[in-house]
Amino acid sequence: MSLEAELDALAQRLLHGPSAAAETQARALRQRWPRSAEAARLHGVALLLMQRDDDAVQALRAATQLAPQHFAAWLNLASALLAAGDVADAAQALDAALKLDPAHPAALNQLGSLRRAQGDLAAAARAYAQAFAQTRDPGSALNLAAAELEQGDVAQAEQRVLAVLQDPQAPQADTALLLAQARAARRDWAAAEAASRAGLAHAPADVRLLLQAGLMAEEQQHIERAVATYRAALAQAPDDVRIAAQLQFAERQCCAWRAVDARSAWLRAQLAAGTPGIAPFAFLAEAATPAEQRHCAGIAARTLAAKLPATEPPPAPRAAAAALRVGLVSAGFHQHATALLATPLLEALARDPALHLHLYALSADDASPWRARLAACAPLLDASAMPTAQLAQRIRSDAIDVLLDLDVWCGGGRPELFARRPAPLQVNWLGYPGSAGTPWHDYLIADAFVVPAAQRAHYSECMARLPRCYQPIDAARTPIAPPPRAALGLPARGAVFASFGQGYKLAPQRFASYMDILRAVPGSVLWLLQGLGDSDLRLRAAAVQAGIDPARLVFAARRAHADYLGLFRHADLVLDTHPYNAHTSASDALHAGCPVLTCPGATFAARVAGSLNHHLGMTECNARDEADFIARAVALGRDAGARIALRERLAQQRAHTALFDSSGYARDFAALLHAMHARAAHGLAPADLGAGAQ
Repeated sequence: MSLEAELDALAQRLLHGPSAAAETQARALRQRWPRSAEAARLHGVALLLMQRDDDAVQALRAATQLAPQHFAAWLNLASALLAAGDVADAAQALDAALKLDPAHPAALNQLGSLRRAQGDLAAAARAYAQAFAQTRDPGSALNLAAAELEQGDVAQAEQRVLAVLQDPQAPQADTALLLAQARAARRDWAAAEAASRAGLAHAPADVRLLLQAGLMAEEQQHIERAVATYRAALAQAPDDVRIAAQLQFAERQCCAWRAVDARSAWLRAQLAAGTPGIAPFAFLAEAATPAEQRHCAGIAARTLAAKLPATEPPPAPRAAAAALRVGLVSAGFHQHATALLATPLLEALARDPALHLHLYALSADDASPWRARLAACAPLLDASAMPTAQLAQRIRSDAIDVLLDLDVWCGGGRPELFARRPAPLQVNWLGYPGSAGTPWHDYLIADAFVVPAAQRAHYSECMARLPRCYQPIDAARTPIAPPPRAALGLPARGAVFASFGQGYKLAPQRFASYMDILRAVPGSVLWLLQGLGDSDLRLRAAAVQAGIDPARLVFAARRAHADYLGLFRHADLVLDTHPYNAHTSASDALHAGCPVLTCPGATFAARVAGSLNHHLGMTECNARDEADFIARAVALGRDAGARIALRERLAQQRAHTALFDSSGYARDFAALLHAMHARAAHGLAPADLGAGAQ
């Protein structure tokens, strides 16, 4: 067979997608015809299809050296360099291709991809539009729609994708995925899931569509469907860290524990190897060290930064002014735990003439009382549909001095906004209990208990420590009296142990301790909130396996916040979760008069309940280790008098300690913000501030 015939056969084989056989054939062809630029090019394409980007670059460089006028070789080299993350060299290769054929649609599409990688979405859209105008090719239309979507033109992108769907030549999987992403951008989770599943009808093994469908099911809290979809995706790509991590968190949410311990060990090994794909927030639920959590966040930060354009330097700090301009960005400015904690504080800060607050809501207006209160206390911008670049520019134009990130890596947050450095000082506070791991968060507002000196090195930010618990508490709330015990399914007599945290916080190891406690305290029950999916059934099955009557697990229906607070009047003791503590629900319990037993760990997330107890002067509720945790719970469970005495002591401490002093918290918080700005205004770099600063 002639060289031309062999090259043609190989090219036809590559049209059917990646395969090891095609790469082997191409390599053999190059060995027989070492001076053939086309053989080297096709070998590079085969390697690129197999995602062996660095090897593809070598083969394609060889092709361009053998034939400097080979347009396709330069174009493929640009693709390989872009895939390898080498944007600068990709630009040079693409420039060489464009010099050979400046109007070629494939080159224009590649130019769009390059501009997109550089963050110039407007230029990317122009290049894609030129390519589409020449060919009316559905691939160019999808590229253009993707750029429009990233620019925030969601409606236009969705309409363009719907038009592509009518083209029988359109790549069905790619089109369905982009339609799902457009619908997700306008938070229509059900329609986004439907688009993903429509695509799966054409490509049932497409991992991208499976993952997207799972994410959308999870957004709708259809957790069992999400788990099944993630499992199907992982079966197709068993080494995909992102899918495994997403499945891990979903299974924790519905207490499907069969594989979580083994998968946790695998994920931690992947993290140690530097593999990206593990969401930092979900990783907080794993039995990890503060160093591992920072490493996880750092990988996520570097992965994000590599995809963003070169950013402007942060604005210069303003000189001291009459009022400090403070911005707060959150996806929780609605009926959400963040608003529950932050609203009373922000109302107090808004009355301070030395502060000027600006609120930037990443979630849409839900017409809740919380949203109304926030909008009444400070200017509130609904930025839920605003493109990130536009929001960053708005924050710059508002001349914010200190910008607080209440989400960081939490769902709904926009870490890419803070990566653009729209403010001179940027602060991690409240929503994400751990190190942001980024170079664009200057401070973390904490306290000396949640971040003790021994763990300081595992936080990338400078510490801004409050002289009290970092978590604000609204002391003005009034619980509604609960129904009688019997109406709630609780026994008339016997100790009621409560654990009202979300499912992902309830690790199987701590649940085993709960069962040990029930076994040792006759007549006691464990009171939990109803969970997602089949979690309640799974927990009852786990109780049976531990030799405990499943009827001793009582599940409370979810209810309005004031009604939920009232439930704590029937709880004798909250048993904390570990390694991710109860946070808002722990302060809820203490506010409602119910003690919280915890076992502080090493991480921020594992020390919040301990910090609440510490600042409340209730250190007897901070156990030394798991055995001590069980022993203290059993002792209290067996002694009704001791439980009553502990509640009475909590009531006294509530009245005489600073934990529930909202106005004092506001003063201390404002003082920290002013201290941060004062350093910056004097040309000083961020440094540890507040209690425990070195």
